[in-house]
Amino acid sequence: MSSLKTIERQPFEELLEMSGGYVLDFTNQTFTSLFVESVGKDIYAAKYEKYGDSKAKRLRAFWEVEDDAVVGKILSELIEVWAYKHPEPSPKQKTTANRCREIIGRLLGRQHPAEETEAQFLGKDFKDANIDKVPIEATLIPILHARYTEAGRSLNAGAPLAAIFMCGSVLEGLLLGTALANPRQFNQVPCSPKDSAGKVKAFPDWSLAQLIDAACELGYLKLDIRKFSHALRDFRNYIHPYQQMSSRFDPDKHTAEICMQVLRAAIASLSGQRSS
Repeated sequence: MSSLKTIERQPFEELLEMSGGYVLDFTNQTFTSLFVESVGKDIYAAKYEKYGDSKAKRLRAFWEVEDDAVVGKILSELIEVWAYKHPEPSPKQKTTANRCREIIGRLLGRQHPAEETEAQFLGKDFKDANIDKVPIEATLIPILHARYTEAGRSLNAGAPLAAIFMCGSVLEGLLLGTALANPRQFNQVPCSPKDSAGKVKAFPDWSLAQLIDAACELGYLKLDIRKFSHALRDFRNYIHPYQQMSSRFDPDKHTAEICMQVLRAAIASLSGQRSS
């Protein structure tokens, strides 16, 4: 059972628009995927229906049933989704979001850091990051180089969805290569995804979100990559038109630029070229 207090639940209730039984604009499918990929839990399991079957009621039951670490992790993911969908929040929303992040920090046992803005992240210079210096299987490098180049061309040609697909593909390749080069570390990290028998899944079966989380926990990636990678982490879902439609995902050039910056930052981190 988490230590989330009644008064601490209110900013989440407000920000996640839970009063009508919904949680943001999640569908049943996308809500299920978020919980499975983030914390390995089935939100539609019977133990979360104590208050009813709506998404909001299941979330309320979830933060009562699970421990602080799990609740903090899923709330952090939900706030990331909210922030992605509200690029220009009102002053009141900013205050509420900051309060949510403070509560999440308490649940996860860490102090709330100063919040980096999207503009600050985009302003960082990672353009000299070199894929050749990432310590992964050498035969994979030319393939990732070609896709990285294609991502840049797609962005410049005004094809943001194609750019996002390529960025997601390159990042997944880099992180899978890093996991394969460091199997013991990735298998032992607490957030590693498990199968129904409790055994860590084979690396090719990890989602990009799970690879990012593990790499951040192990220090291969900095936390800003996880913060700004929401659209990129879901890139495989958007390949399917109906999934894009149900998610109401409408990528534009700005979204693609963020994804490209996330990829550059990851290359810099994984190659040891990043100092901040």
